[in-house]
Amino acid sequence: MTAPIALVTGVGRSNSIGHAIVLALAADGWDVAFTSWRAYEQRVPLGGDPANDPDRLVAAVQASGRRAVAFEADLSDPTVPDRLLADVGDALGSVGALVLSHAESVDSGILDTTPESFDRHFAVNTRAAWLLIRAFAGQVPPGGGRIVALTSDHIVGNVPYGASKGALDRIVIAAARELAPLGITANLVNPGPVDTGWMDEDTRAALAAHQPTGRLGTPDDAARLVRFLVSDDAHWVTGQLIKSDGGFSI
Repeated sequence: MTAPIALVTGVGRSNSIGHAIVLALAADGWDVAFTSWRAYEQRVPLGGDPANDPDRLVAAVQASGRRAVAFEADLSDPTVPDRLLADVGDALGSVGALVLSHAESVDSGILDTTPESFDRHFAVNTRAAWLLIRAFAGQVPPGGGRIVALTSDHIVGNVPYGASKGALDRIVIAAARELAPLGITANLVNPGPVDTGWMDEDTRAALAAHQPTGRLGTPDDAARLVRFLVSDDAHWVTGQLIKSDGGFSI
C-alpha cells in the first residue's frame, strides 16, 4: 500500500514546530516533503543549525522507514508554489496533506514597520499560503486531502506578522468551504506561545506565569493536533481555528 504524502512548509530549524510536525507525520506513516529557506534563517537567527538541520531531518525520517525530501523555497516569490507542488509530485507523488508552518516574523509595531517589511510579511505569510493552497487543490489525490495552517493572534508590537496571519485565517476558512467538493478539509491551529528560539529569559518567565498549566507549549504539543487534523479521524472537522495553547488564551 502506498504511503500518503505530506508537504510541510517552514522547517528550517530543529527547534521549529515544522520540524516536530515532520517527525510526527513520519511516525504516523506519511512520506514527507518539507521546505526551508536558509537566507531567512540566517537573517533571523533563532537557534538550531539552519545549514545542516534539513539534511539531518531527511536522514531521521528515512531512518524511520519513510521517504523524505527537502526543498529550498523562497516563498516570497509568487512563482515558487506551483513549482514546489510539481517538484514534490515528481519526487514523491500527489500531496494529500498540506501543512503551512512557514512564516516571515520580524517584530515591529504601528510606528516603526516599514512598507517593505509589511509587504514581505504578506507575500510570505498570506500570498504564498493562498498560492500553495491553490496548487495543492489542483493536484489533490482521489479521495481528497487536508490543509492545516499554523496561525497566531500576536499582533501588538508585531503588526505585519499578526496582520498577515489574520488574513491567512480568512483564506483557510474560505478554503474549507470552497474546496469541500474536492474532499479537502482546511483548519487552523493557534499553538499560543511556543519557544522556538525567539524568547529570552524574561519573556519565557512572563509567559509561563500567565500559562494556567505552569509551562509553555512545545513544538510537540502543536504537532499532536496537526497529526490528528490530517488523519482520517478528522474527516468531519473543517473550517475551524483551534487554539491548542494549554489555556493561555482563557
